Amino acid sequence: MANVDKEGDRFIVVKLLGLTAVMFAFAVWVMPPFYYLLCDLLDIDYRTNDKAYEAEAVQVDRSRAVKVQFVASNNEGMQWEFRPNEVRMEVHPGEVARTSFFARNPTGKQMVAQAVPSILPTKAAEYFHKTECFCFNQQILEAGQAVDMPLVFIVDQALPADIHTITLSYALFDVTDAKKPDATPAPDKNAAQQPPKG
Repeated sequence: MANVDKEGDRFIVVKLLGLTAVMFAFAVWVMPPFYYLLCDLLDIDYRTNDKAYEAEAVQVDRSRAVKVQFVASNNEGMQWEFRPNEVRMEVHPGEVARTSFFARNPTGKQMVAQAVPSILPTKAAEYFHKTECFCFNQQILEAGQAVDMPLVFIVDQALPADIHTITLSYALFDVTDAKKPDATPAPDKNAAQQPPKG
């Protein structure tokens, strides 16, 4: 009888630990994108960095390097291939940095997607300025179409000294059924590979 009780206790502890891990993952990775998407659909201004940042002329701080990591994930039911073309890069505060994300629609129909960003640590968000980002608009891909979507950003010189790494994550949502009238088709892959102007 004592053995049965111990096994039952172990089972409950394992179950509670598993539930805690699931709740943590849900709170960190699932809830923020849902929140941002809901705000977008309701046209609520939930963040200050959802439009292109107008860069000012500043001197680049070459004495400091910040590692920027890129993460891509698909929301449940989103079938696109979606990944960063660079997983990480080092930038100097104040410099204009360029990278891109790859997306491909493997389905047999046109689809519309919306990328929702999040930044860790969260206090770095106000110092991470996107001057060009595919997340500013919905992306339309035809059946089988692939595209490189540009991202141009600046890490502010005022970034706190204790932040050495910034992780920029994008969750990709299928918004085909809620397509906005101003959504525009993505350029073809060859055009997207050209470096951004300016």
